[in-house]
Order: sequence, then C-alpha cells, then structure tokens
Amino acid sequence: MSVINADYLNLPGSYLFSEIARRVSAHAASNPARKLIRLGIGDVTSPLPPSVIRALHKAVDEQADAAGFRGYGPEQGYAFLREAVVADAFKGHGIEADEIFVSDGAKCDIGNLQELFSSDSRVAITDPVYPVYADSNVMAGRGGAPDADGRFAGIIYMPCTADKDFIPELPRERPDIIYLCYPNNPTGGVLRRNELKKWVDYAREQESVIFFDAAYEAFIADADVPHSIYEIEGAREVAVEFRSYSKMAGFTGLRCGYAVVPRTLLCRNARGAMQKTALHGLWMRRQTTKYNGCPYIVQRAAEAAHSPEGKGECAALVAAYMRNAGLIREGFVRKGLTVSGGVNAPYVWLRLPEDADSWDFFDRLLREAGIVGTPGAGFGPSGKGCFRLTGFGNAADTEEAMERLAAFSL
Repeated sequence: MSVINADYLNLPGSYLFSEIARRVSAHAASNPARKLIRLGIGDVTSPLPPSVIRALHKAVDEQADAAGFRGYGPEQGYAFLREAVVADAFKGHGIEADEIFVSDGAKCDIGNLQELFSSDSRVAITDPVYPVYADSNVMAGRGGAPDADGRFAGIIYMPCTADKDFIPELPRERPDIIYLCYPNNPTGGVLRRNELKKWVDYAREQESVIFFDAAYEAFIADADVPHSIYEIEGAREVAVEFRSYSKMAGFTGLRCGYAVVPRTLLCRNARGAMQKTALHGLWMRRQTTKYNGCPYIVQRAAEAAHSPEGKGECAALVAAYMRNAGLIREGFVRKGLTVSGGVNAPYVWLRLPEDADSWDFFDRLLREAGIVGTPGAGFGPSGKGCFRLTGFGNAADTEEAMERLAAFSL
C-alpha cells in the first residue's frame, strides 16, 4: 500500500479561508434572502484598470495572428515585464532584470522557495502570520506536530502585539529563514526604515535569509516606511523579496506576481562547510523544472500596470480601498475597540472585548450583522482575541457594513 507524506497530517484540518468559505456558504444557504457583506478574504472587487484591459485585448489579438503568436515563454518571465519592473520599482536599488522571476502569484513563490533549503532549516515567522508561511514549512517537514495552542515545535515564533507596534523582537535562537511581511497581513503594522535595517543587519550577522513579502507595498503612505527591503544597505546579500499585482492592480483572478532573487544572495551548501551557492541559480533550476511560466497575455497586462497611465489607474484603486479601510477603522474605534491598520495597509486589526473568542465573534457578526470578517485565531496563537477586516469591498457595501455595525452590540 502507498504511504503518504506524514508531515501533511500535522497541518490543521482545513486552510483558514476554506473554513471561512464553508461557514459563510452554510449561513447563506440558511438565509438566502439576506445580503452578506464580505470584508474577510482579501479579494478585490473593482474591475481591472482600463490600460490593463487594453493590453489584454491587444495581446489576445496577437495570439490570433501567426506573426504575433506566442507559445512557451521563458520560465523567468518575458524581458519586457522584468525590465519594466526594475525601472518602475527598483531603480537605484541595485536590482537587475535577470534577478526578477515572474510567476502566477506571490503566494506560490512564498510557498515554493523554501524548497531550496535543507529540511532541517530553522524557520522564524511572525505571530500572527499569513498561514502559508507556516503551513508550507510544515509540509516540508520543518514543523513537527502542533501543540495545544497550534504552535509547531520546529518553528520559531516571533510575537507581534499592539503594545510593541506589531514589531517582532530579533530571535534569540538563530533562524535559517526569517519571514517578514510589511505592510503586515493581518495586523496592518509597518516596519520603518530604522527597524527594517535592524533585521537586515541581524540577517547578515547570523547568515540568515529573509523572505520579505512586500505584497502590500503600494498601500504605503508614510515616507519613512520602505517600499522595498532593497532600500536598506546590505539587503541584496540576505533577502528575497516577493511582489504581487493582486491587490495593487486587481489581479486576484488574473494571477501575476514576481520574486526578486539577487545574484549576491549566497547560502552554505551541504558539500562543504565553507562552500556557498547562489540561490539565484537554484531558483532558476527549480522554475525551469516545475514551472512553465506566467501566460504571455497576463504579462502584457502586468506591463501595462507599470505604464504612466496604468500607475495612475492603480493608484486610484489603492486610494479607494484605503478609503474603505479608513471607514472600517473609524467604525470600530467608535465602538470603543483597540484598532490598528487601515493607514499604510488595507487591513484593519481589532482587539476584541475581553479577548473574546475570535471564531465566536466571526459567527455572531455573520449571524447578527451579515458581515464577513476573519478570525484572528486563524493567523496564529497571538491572533486569539483579535479579528481582521479588509478594505477590498466596494464603497457602498463598506458604508452599509458600518451602518450595520453601528447597531451591532459588542
């Protein structure tokens, strides 16, 4: 009889957002006439920008003509998009086009890049945290069995709490891989320049690698919050950065993102204590083996998001979502809750009254107000007693949600 990978048995019974979808579907089936306002899963609601749509149409038309038809593309991504990315997002930061790897989304890259590291690598994650960071390492055998609080023995947890502005302390135990997401999902917290420099310096000293998830950098408003880790001196030696078009350009359904893997990022290999290998070449080898590349038409659409017109349209999308986040933040502040986020990030993070159970609050908010949020417990032990909502709904629904909230008893 075939034997499964036992590490998968250490995972929670269902992925957080799958469980949310199950509960929402059950409620909707029992209340078919009720309108639900979904502020839980971070899915966008606005249409794709006009310049992106035009680029899609043009690329589709090219596929209908023998002269413009494209089949298999380069696994790393077409040069036109990689060059546009560098010119728009990394100018002056020492990043080159051949260090950009285009994919079908940051989630896939974040989950897959850990494959390049040994199975006994120690991993440090912030807590609360985007579930993929922990789950992908559990799948790889680095987690072990969870304890009663859901913590995996093999993972180093770095608590992020409101009293410390959601900034984790540097780990006392040396990690091989450090996951940082800023602006943060789910708390909405940020790392300012001096704080991010501490992490880069620490990684250089410890010879650790930072996986820097910058999926929400377009939402940054404060000048002293870096948009890229490569704004910090020395980061090219220790950090991989992940970017996404999902939220800033509305690509949650279209699917496109990219990872930045500098050639200067070296790690020790198992063949000799002093031998080092560049992650760049290994990631290229992995991608050429397991990935056939993001579709040509999607990459042309992503290229349009970097055009002057596309950047203006994307900025308008971001501004609209941030207005929604501001409304949500104000609504819960009026209810007397401790609230973070909604300023440099589209997420609003609540501390529930008397640290109420977040799944109970989810069910009650759904049942009594018809509003869908995300229980903080789904993001890790430090998320217990907390709750997340997003600004990605449309303006009218967000306003209606806050009207319902005004009548909702905490």
